[in-house]
Amino acid sequence: ISGENFHSDQSCAEIPPLGSILYNQIVPPDGGGDTMFASMYDAYDALSDRMKAYLDGLTATHDGTRVFGPGTPVSSHPVVITHPESGRKALYVNVDFTSHIDDLPAEEGRRVLAFLIDHSVKPEWSFRFRWEPHSIAFWDNRCTQHKAVWDYWPAVRAGYRIQIEGIAAPVA
Repeated sequence: ISGENFHSDQSCAEIPPLGSILYNQIVPPDGGGDTMFASMYDAYDALSDRMKAYLDGLTATHDGTRVFGPGTPVSSHPVVITHPESGRKALYVNVDFTSHIDDLPAEEGRRVLAFLIDHSVKPEWSFRFRWEPHSIAFWDNRCTQHKAVWDYWPAVRAGYRIQIEGIAAPVA
């Protein structure tokens, strides 16, 4: 299984996918295999004003080799992005791809990143999508994280995913 940690698809790319569409034609017969989503708008909004000010202007390295191995992109993006359509701010770090916060001392950066990763996936801004045969989920990778719930072995969950090309790198 892939995607069992909360993440934003391909955040390691210079221009990450704008969104993703997942169609599951086969789902476990007795349930399970759901997908969790977390709102990065809500995660950002719940931060204190002091933390928001601290994070303003920081960037983080998103390293694809952590998940996919050599030859995968490594890029830096703002820790807080402004969504190009809504104008709302959102956290843009995740456990799978974000290796460190740039330009901070190593220990400080590790602790801030750990806090942000834990904070970003709290139940208060998470939602569980329960798959049915032939369901389709469509999400915006710029303001959402997701993860596959790996609770259906030995049953099968299978389908197709399409990633929608991004139009610009995330902006602060």
